[in-house]
Amino acid sequence: MTEHTHGLLLVDKPSGPTSHDIVQAARRALRQRRIGHTGTLDPAATGLLLLCVGKATRLQQYLLGWPKTYQGEIRLGFATTTYDAEGTPLAEPRPAPVLQRDDLATLEVRFSGELQQLPPPYSAKKTGGRKFYELARAGEDVPREPKAVRIDTLSLASSGPDRLRFELTCSSGTYVRSLAHDLGEALGCGGHLASLRRTQIGPWSVNRAIQAEALANRPAELGDESFVSLSHATLPYPEVALNPTACEHFLHGREVMVRNTQGSFVAGSPALVRDRTGNLVGIATVLTYLPRAATVSLAPRMVLTELEPVEKP
Repeated sequence: MTEHTHGLLLVDKPSGPTSHDIVQAARRALRQRRIGHTGTLDPAATGLLLLCVGKATRLQQYLLGWPKTYQGEIRLGFATTTYDAEGTPLAEPRPAPVLQRDDLATLEVRFSGELQQLPPPYSAKKTGGRKFYELARAGEDVPREPKAVRIDTLSLASSGPDRLRFELTCSSGTYVRSLAHDLGEALGCGGHLASLRRTQIGPWSVNRAIQAEALANRPAELGDESFVSLSHATLPYPEVALNPTACEHFLHGREVMVRNTQGSFVAGSPALVRDRTGNLVGIATVLTYLPRAATVSLAPRMVLTELEPVEKP
């Protein structure tokens, strides 16, 4: 049994509770206050929540770099105020078109790749310290500010006269509700998200996750499969392993140089730093990279120690 003090906890969220509710349940089960998550799921959505426990909370912003995979269903015929089934219709229902495989393929191409996406008016995105849904509920104007997102893969299939099943892999920060809304607008009939389940975050699958009910009721059953220790945590960055001397320098905030590196390093980008036993030491900023010499120089950005981590911009 893994000691569940510092690491990542995979939880399968059911429909109903908020992501914050799951965090609170994990805090009670593990008797640990330092727990956060790496991406909200709406209350009606289900699937994988990746929780950061203990020192791993310092990794939250870096874990957001992992892509996420979703499955769900879009209902065509009318859009809603919230872009999902929780909202009220924006107009009278319109007939959904009969979609052939070629039509679906065209939609898959149109809504894949780099996109400019408007967040739903009822979302937790903030402006001026206030959340969009707070503005919407108060009847105030919600900013129409598109954001850049990336949809790596999108698969669509008809599942009924007015239903589309989908599976997609996308960048963190993508609003699947907005995708459902925009797809309905493109078809001229309106549409909204009927159901959503997150099945994957980076290398971690919901199949490994502990059920939220088990987390709340039987925390003793929390097993190694659903908990990822810091030594096994991975980030979407290249990795380096430091010898004891370089590791000591790094922990004291000094720049280090590593030879015989593998991977693709980019100046100004993050790199994951481990010691030679595989323990996670921290995050570095790549200063220079010499591919022919397989040499990279690094500056500490965030150091994980038993003391409070030291961050540098």
